[in-house]
Amino acid sequence: MSNDKKYDLEERTSKFAENILELVKAVPKNLLTKPLLEQLIRSATSIGSNYCEADCAESRKDFEHKLGICKKEAKETKYWLRILSKTFPEITPKARSLWREANELQLIFIAIINKSKTNEFRH
Repeated sequence: MSNDKKYDLEERTSKFAENILELVKAVPKNLLTKPLLEQLIRSATSIGSNYCEADCAESRKDFEHKLGICKKEAKETKYWLRILSKTFPEITPKARSLWREANELQLIFIAIINKSKTNEFRH
């Protein structure tokens, strides 16, 4: 990504959630997969919604708290992708790709939180 392009994290987290939902549609629903899929959907869609809340934070503390939730939800999403992939190996290639994106998002949120703690909150 070139430096002159605006980085749109809201769009990226929305696209990530959409891709997770596409993956979920491809997995057969049964007693084993249903609870895993529900957990995956909750954690993956929560990343973007909490980022939107962080974007409208009322204070630095609120901003860091919401981004902390984003970071934790990204980590949880990686967990559910791993478990689902082991349960339903046919989705492993797509799950790996989504796991990498969740990992990148987690690292981005960590970096933003760290930067926020060392700079004045500007919003």
